[in-house]
Amino acid sequence: MTEGEASGAENRGARLPVVTVVVLVATCAGIYVISQFLRGSIGVIAPNLARELSLNAAEIGLLSSLFFLMFAAAQLPLGIALDRFGPRACLLGSVSLAIAGSLLFALAGSFAGLLGARVLMGLGCAALLMAPLAVYARWFPPDRFSTLLGIQMAVGSLGALLATAPLARAAEAFGWRTPFLVVAAITVVSAVVAAVVVRDNPPGKVAPHNKDSLADSIRGVVHVIRIRDVWRLFLLHTCAYAMYASIQGLWGGPYLTDVYGFELAQRGDMLLLMAVAQICGSFLWGISDRLLDSYRWPTMIGAIGSALLLLVLPLAGPLPQGWLPVWFAAFGLMAAFTPVMMAHGKSLFPPHLVGRGITLLNLANMGGVFVWQAVAGVVVDLYPTANGAYPAAAYHMVFALQGLAMLALMVVYVRARDPRHEEV
Repeated sequence: MTEGEASGAENRGARLPVVTVVVLVATCAGIYVISQFLRGSIGVIAPNLARELSLNAAEIGLLSSLFFLMFAAAQLPLGIALDRFGPRACLLGSVSLAIAGSLLFALAGSFAGLLGARVLMGLGCAALLMAPLAVYARWFPPDRFSTLLGIQMAVGSLGALLATAPLARAAEAFGWRTPFLVVAAITVVSAVVAAVVVRDNPPGKVAPHNKDSLADSIRGVVHVIRIRDVWRLFLLHTCAYAMYASIQGLWGGPYLTDVYGFELAQRGDMLLLMAVAQICGSFLWGISDRLLDSYRWPTMIGAIGSALLLLVLPLAGPLPQGWLPVWFAAFGLMAAFTPVMMAHGKSLFPPHLVGRGITLLNLANMGGVFVWQAVAGVVVDLYPTANGAYPAAAYHMVFALQGLAMLALMVVYVRARDPRHEEV
């Protein structure tokens, strides 16, 4: 262990003032709300965009998934930047793009303009999760990381919640463009607060100087990739968050409209229920590794449970409308297990490679969302429409593919080391 790492471990073990911790975590988690709102905002307004701009399912799928492609593409460069320049600089540097993307989306008059806005949003939000996680890794003991990640995900999921019924009602009252102007203004305020509050290291700790060259930084990425069992987690990450995001952020709204005839406010309410369940689940899964003394078991329970819920839909056919709230709540709760899986990955990385390690796994998360949303758009478009609506079978095929993929990747993941109770 280097002198800098030893100092960091000692500082992370020191007791921090409660007010300092609360303000720091609230700021880091609060700015992540913006990312969750922007990534999930297409789902509720997708039918409105399709009508206004004459977009088909594949174009809607691309519009939503492009955010995740840009988010994923930024992850490895971001990981290098986090380790070289620190999380604060990365956070403040990227958030300006999120502001520009929100403004462009509100003002765009064409499909191309919306695509450009989603590119800026994806790049701008790339650091709004990873930079806070890098801050937590520097400030707090390793055994608190999963809990802090659960808090980060739960608070951030308020953004996904706001992208459901609240966005639907705002779009009904003011049009779908106005909410994005409001988000741009809120993001400016959040950036100013983050600039004042967020620091790379705890009080009294001098950050060790990173002397790595760019070539050394790239070699660090290669080293992370070669760490035993990382690829098992990487593969599961490509599907774990994607199956939730594809429903919450894109296909849930059209599914409820086409199959059940839900209007804007109704589908917003149903997606709101799933978002609330996901927030509760993030807290519960965030402490599950300590309760079960394992990373692997909570991940397996969450992944298998989510996959089975997805497979219920194609196997049973469209559920009676009265059962929809039960399914959406159960799926939101079960699919919120990604914090414990990310903590599992972090436990495999040496301290000086944490930034590159967690961004590698987040690349899998966001890259998986891009692939699944784009593929889903193509699959749904294979089915003929009736009065502009796709049949239930089109959506059920997507859900079946996702559920089966999750179960297959679980077979790969199950043999990954679990540092909670094994020798690393």
